Amino acid sequence: MPKLPIIVACFLVVSCSTVTQQSRYEVQEIPRATPEEVGMSSEALEKIGELAQQYIDEGRVPGVVVGISRRNKVVYLEAHGILEEETQEPMPEDAIFIMASSTKPVIGVAALILVDEGLISLQDPISKYIPEYENLQVAVPVKSATGAKKKSRLKAKGKVKAQAKGKAKGKGKNKEKSPEYRLEPANQPLTIHHLLTHTAGVGTRGGLGTAIGGYSAKPEDTLASWVPKLAARPLDFHPGSRRAYSPGDGLKVVGRVIEIASGMLVNKFIQSRILDPLDMKDTYFAVPEDELHRMPSRFHSKAKGDGKVFGAKDSSAFVSGAGGLFSTTRDYLRFQQMLVNKGTLFGRQILKPETVAMMTSNQVGDLATKAAKGGPGFGAGYTTGITLDQKKARGGHIDGTFSWGGAAGTVSWTTPSEELTVVYMVQRPSDLQGKIAEVIRDSIID
Repeated sequence: MPKLPIIVACFLVVSCSTVTQQSRYEVQEIPRATPEEVGMSSEALEKIGELAQQYIDEGRVPGVVVGISRRNKVVYLEAHGILEEETQEPMPEDAIFIMASSTKPVIGVAALILVDEGLISLQDPISKYIPEYENLQVAVPVKSATGAKKKSRLKAKGKVKAQAKGKAKGKGKNKEKSPEYRLEPANQPLTIHHLLTHTAGVGTRGGLGTAIGGYSAKPEDTLASWVPKLAARPLDFHPGSRRAYSPGDGLKVVGRVIEIASGMLVNKFIQSRILDPLDMKDTYFAVPEDELHRMPSRFHSKAKGDGKVFGAKDSSAFVSGAGGLFSTTRDYLRFQQMLVNKGTLFGRQILKPETVAMMTSNQVGDLATKAAKGGPGFGAGYTTGITLDQKKARGGHIDGTFSWGGAAGTVSWTTPSEELTVVYMVQRPSDLQGKIAEVIRDSIID
């Protein structure tokens, strides 16, 4: 065969492959509709802007972006206030926000993708993937009511320790001393289920084991280097016995399991299996330089990945699946719409319907009702909080609503029974989102 036809044939194969790859995910936008077309009141939704302006005028928030979709159609996507307080630049509809813990449902979905594919099980012990997590210890405070005699006997056996003193352990001269404690073996293995429901006792806010552990990630750490070391820190309670929020550590362990099971860095896995298929084009672990103008300048260093807690410049940096993403209202509406659609968006399946149902239903019995990040009327799914009884629960959400938020103020919630999803973006926490939730609830007329 002549050389020229061979070259042409090869060129066509490569070209077709490139086109196929580029058009693999055809860009589609969630259709727009008037509120009345999907059974909502335009007049009622106008109160969102009035509320937002009130909070802006009072200096409680500089600006917000709110997105609402119902029955697979966007009925509200509006920006209010300013992006930059110094320049008074108006808030753009496509502003990029620090998601902080609003990232957590994304890593929850990443883990559940692997469950769907049979690569991991929710009941798998973490030690199956990371041997250091076998035979974990739990820090148990020794109550003064047990008596000095019993304490002395335990001390003699070397089972009671006091928190080490020194600057590395405290943040101030008046830091309270940790109570005496003993270590005992965990009464069951730590599992993926425990970590995704915050019932693991790993790095919980105010936890005893966390307080005495004394190990933090270094700038040069990766999940591969740091997560195994974290196993040396005692758990804050026996797995499954309580529910207490783990701001970062618990889901970083899940991130490492994802890396081991998938053979991909967790940020690359999230990009290829969630962000790209959903066309979340403005969602990043590190925001490109030419997109920073859509964020307040005070966040630019973190957004570029200079602050490893928030972002990651390259594959070798420490990526936190418990936080770390930056996103827009448009993008996060797509993520939530996928969930309300039982795992699909525009024909692209991310999760199985039964897996979404499992993720967004109560998995912890009544443990969430007793937790600080929960309370009466609440349950907890996998990286989601669930409103079980709207009469008892705070937040103004309808029964069955699942939600999550971040420390910077971003919150999203979805009500499957109403085919409703809401994304509220802001960079200063307040109670505005709760009032907006009530307005949205009251705007439903059909």
